[in-house]
Amino acid sequence: MTDVIIIGGGAAGCFAAVHASRYGKSVLLFEKNEKLGRKLRITGKGRCNVTNNSDIQEHMKNIPVNQRFMYSAFSAFDAYNTMDFFEEIGVPLKTERGNRVFPVSDKADDIADALAHEMKKNGVRVINRRVTKLITENNVCKGVRVGGEEYYAKSVLIACGGKSYCNTGSTGDGYSLAESVGHTVTEIKPSLVPLVSPDKYCAEMMGLSLRNVTLNLYDREKVIYSELGEMLFTHFGVSGPLVLSASSHIGEMSQNRYKILIDLKPALSHEQLDTRIQRDFAENLNRDFANGIRKLLPVKLVPIIIKLSGISPEQKVNGITKEQRHKFGELIKAFPVRISGFRPIDEAIVTSGGISVKEINPKTMESKIIDGLFFAGEVIDVDAYTGGFNLQIAFSTAYSAALYM
Repeated sequence: MTDVIIIGGGAAGCFAAVHASRYGKSVLLFEKNEKLGRKLRITGKGRCNVTNNSDIQEHMKNIPVNQRFMYSAFSAFDAYNTMDFFEEIGVPLKTERGNRVFPVSDKADDIADALAHEMKKNGVRVINRRVTKLITENNVCKGVRVGGEEYYAKSVLIACGGKSYCNTGSTGDGYSLAESVGHTVTEIKPSLVPLVSPDKYCAEMMGLSLRNVTLNLYDREKVIYSELGEMLFTHFGVSGPLVLSASSHIGEMSQNRYKILIDLKPALSHEQLDTRIQRDFAENLNRDFANGIRKLLPVKLVPIIIKLSGISPEQKVNGITKEQRHKFGELIKAFPVRISGFRPIDEAIVTSGGISVKEINPKTMESKIIDGLFFAGEVIDVDAYTGGFNLQIAFSTAYSAALYM
């Protein structure tokens, strides 16, 4: 018999193991991969955006799904606590644009290795095997089954992630374990994921990165997300930070439901942009239209926007009408990209959906259905935008669970 069994050796599982062991509990952690923190090691393109250097209110604003559930956990352990913790265990941190926090080394391995070292130092026992069943009796979780063996504990924590990046081991085990004892799992879909477009010109602009543009996501005629930042055109559609955040606002995909309008010149009003276009035209009166707008837009975008404008690329600038000029300006302020789907869930940064928050105590992370069963991290139906907010959810929920286990 051990005090705590943790299922999953990712960010949430390791964090909970460290804190439960610090409180003097004997901890047994099951991780089916040979190495701890496989997904953690590739987050932030291998740099690990460990949290966001901002207050609770800012973190709450960046959680589009079930944000109120997180208030108690953030109050118990916030981003500043996370930063103090990693500095204390020997990982110096730095804050970059958007208050994103990274290890000074820019190595995600440093975060994962520091957690693994702390677990070992505190006597956490790690077994590299897959948990196949929860052992329950009279609505109390007593332990887990691993193959033909049974392990018993006073508390069991499910922290084995979602279904995104499944090659790292996130294959949805936590959902099936929770469902097997009566928990509800909400619809699972990708979040923070690139988006597919039927517009062939996205592929023609593949590799083009846009900075300081405003992305407006429409659900039919209603704007449901608008933000300034960076995005990227790809062979399948669009990606980049703005697109990943926008994806978390998209519900059920249906034909012609969602579209993106990109403001390529958000710093300029329509009137200011028209003045700028007139100035460019005045400098290129006798040149072809295609050559007269070179200074205004990225090279890869020029032939596409000319085609959408309906103006011939060979038309002389001095022959362009006021109406044509205004239509061209409107395209720059609202460049259209239709959205037809998500990329596969294994390309998603996080999973949207999970174990219903209605069935979890938000203060303790304990199940309201099965005593002694706890949850932490991505397996819970809470997800946030990019910027370190999802890892903070993992750390805060893990801390609350460890505290009450």
